[in-house]
Amino acid sequence: MARVALVIRHLPIAHLGNLEPVLLANDYEVHYVDVTSEELPAEAAEAPLVVVLGGDMGVYEKDAHPFIARELAFLERRLGSERATLGICLGAQMMAEALGETVRKGKTVEIGFREVRPTDAGLDSPLRHVAGVPMMQWHGDTFALPSGATRLASSAEYSNEAWSLGDRALAVQFHPELTGAMYEEWIVDGLPELERHGIDPDDLRAQAALHGAAMEQASIAMFGEWLALQP
Repeated sequence: MARVALVIRHLPIAHLGNLEPVLLANDYEVHYVDVTSEELPAEAAEAPLVVVLGGDMGVYEKDAHPFIARELAFLERRLGSERATLGICLGAQMMAEALGETVRKGKTVEIGFREVRPTDAGLDSPLRHVAGVPMMQWHGDTFALPSGATRLASSAEYSNEAWSLGDRALAVQFHPELTGAMYEEWIVDGLPELERHGIDPDDLRAQAALHGAAMEQASIAMFGEWLALQP
């Protein structure tokens, strides 16, 4: 019998990508909820799995995006219940703030493929699959490691690239869901931001040509192993 994976979405171009086939292969039924325009259904709290995707807003932009406060309240309850929850980029930041930390702008913006270095704990977790594989980043926000969490990976710019609460909650700043088609869509959509930061879109495309396939394989292996830990 299929289990429900409730996917919280903040942006049309940010979806499950190459992670969706992993869910389907593990007998999950995927239900998207666009929290920018929809309320979370009552059954969301009991969903076997919640995945919180990325977006182009900041957690600190609560006045401009009223849904953020509601989502944080939901995640606080969800994480307190120790049910399976995965946060990606904005999702990881939402989870950190729901656990009492404050999300803020970082010192630098990470856009492109970057090395993510697993900690010793990370090498003993599903994060081991990303060791030595550049992962795609597109963020500029940060937070302190939540109380009780285990740091699983860092990068040159950000110490909390991945962290967990036991086996049930996993948060990553990088984008394991990304496919080549999604990456091109993000580049085109993000051209004004890339120009502001002096980033050449063709350089991003060259990075994807070098690292994209390996990143997708590592991401699928990481996600599949984490799913296998869930009840």
